[in-house]
Amino acid sequence: MNLEPFLFPAEYDDGLSIEIQVNPEFGSPENAQFYALKYAEVIGRLTTELRKDVQTSWIHRGDEPFGGGNNNLLIHTDWSEKNYEDQGILEETLVHEAAHTSLDSYHAESKGWLEAQNLDCEFISDYARDYPIREDIAESYLPYLAVRYRSDRISESLKKTIEEAIPNRIKYFDNQNFNMYPIN
Repeated sequence: MNLEPFLFPAEYDDGLSIEIQVNPEFGSPENAQFYALKYAEVIGRLTTELRKDVQTSWIHRGDEPFGGGNNNLLIHTDWSEKNYEDQGILEETLVHEAAHTSLDSYHAESKGWLEAQNLDCEFISDYARDYPIREDIAESYLPYLAVRYRSDRISESLKKTIEEAIPNRIKYFDNQNFNMYPIN
């Protein structure tokens, strides 16, 4: 079966662009555009570094988790509404998935990252611990953002917990000179 998606360009003020591909199951171009705009706006709040390798975003209905990688962000709207939006973590979830897309291939198996993992002796989550190559970057990057760029939005105790758990990963991220626009 070959379906023709609704296609929408998303162009951002840092010069990056993404093609938003909306499944035809949404029915009309207007309905598809609603979802394209909704998610394009949230994706646009991610840093340039996280969007640099994102070429497309696929939007489907369905009760499945999001995905990242392969130059893509995969979005399922039913899951998003019930899980991420209701909890107020849509943008945070997209940070995780975009880290897969734009950071994993450069860093997950790099000497510096693996040294930071070993020096820290801990993981920020069980998921990162259980899948250190596949999930540690994505699981560690959001706490890094919180500590370095949004510490006013987390408690002092959470900040301390993150800094004590992954100090060498934080230092590793600091040393990458990531393009943090628009948050810096």
